[in-house]
Amino acid sequence: MAKLREAVCALADEWRAAGRYEPRCDAWMRSYDREFTRELGARGWIGMTWPTDLGGGGRSAVERLVVTEELLRAGAPVAAHWIADRQIGPAILRYGSRELQEEFLRRIASGEITFCLCMSETEAGSDLAAVRTRARRVDGGWRISGAKIWTSHAHESEYGYVLARSDDSGPKHAGLTELIVDMASDGIEVRPILDLEGEHHFNEVFFDDVAVPDRWTLGEVGRGWDQATAQLAFERGGPERLLSNYPLLAALLEWASERDDSATARAVGQVAARLRALRRLAYEVTAAMDRGEVPAARAAMLKHAGTAFEQQLAECARRLTGIEPQPGAEGMAGLLAQAVLNGPGFTIRGGSSDVLLGIIARAEPAK
Repeated sequence: MAKLREAVCALADEWRAAGRYEPRCDAWMRSYDREFTRELGARGWIGMTWPTDLGGGGRSAVERLVVTEELLRAGAPVAAHWIADRQIGPAILRYGSRELQEEFLRRIASGEITFCLCMSETEAGSDLAAVRTRARRVDGGWRISGAKIWTSHAHESEYGYVLARSDDSGPKHAGLTELIVDMASDGIEVRPILDLEGEHHFNEVFFDDVAVPDRWTLGEVGRGWDQATAQLAFERGGPERLLSNYPLLAALLEWASERDDSATARAVGQVAARLRALRRLAYEVTAAMDRGEVPAARAAMLKHAGTAFEQQLAECARRLTGIEPQPGAEGMAGLLAQAVLNGPGFTIRGGSSDVLLGIIARAEPAK
């Protein structure tokens, strides 16, 4: 593990020293570099846990955690492959046909193709089961009509994962189907949404009778709810839910090392202790995945506590240093601006805090 960690650090340091990227907060969502993704693919650091005969590395989820931790700590440009590596690939491996696996997994692992995640809708809020995008059966496949929102990097992705309603005759949690869509298909329109920093990674995506071949159905027709909620453990249980602001933490630690007062040491020590506890929980979630479990409740706990920590870190750094956030600035001021402006989304994306608390409460009833 130590050698693997050192190798990832060395690559990140090499690219940074060459001026290929600048560390930034929330890099897994906002720092996009296809060339860096292909370099990781060449080293076997995408699809690490997938079978080798499908282009994967045949390694453990804990080994993958080591790699992702170091990339996040470095603030490296990993957004191009993050969704496909973390969520889409494992979903295809778990639920997809052998034909689907052979068509996509090897190309994801090499960095050849990227995916966007088309789940959220404007009228649904945090109620994933309130999906209104429709998938209509036709000869040889489906036709999709509807709209998705907050779809990161839809404008740069070759393929999209779409959760659509294929049957509305039963309860809302039934009749959902997961599909893969070619983002270059006729009938798809992508409209940009600028975030608080004025950056473009969010999008609205509109589907107007978009054709999808039957072989791109992911899993069982009508079982999309069960499949999607199970795979959310991959989305919620990773280190990105506690390390998005690590470049800011590194800057804060450097700032604190030049001070000699107990209040600063105590405040920074409390931050470091919370991070250590969260990393332990992340390792427990990952180890459960290695055992073949779907640790949905523990992943929800990690995301709830981790994203709250990320917001608290930004406030702690701002209060301790007295530095005003300044978008586009170098050093602490720029990192603070990234953390503060990105912060409101941390406890919403991937499931709002209220939704997560509901999952935790149902899974762990009071005694």
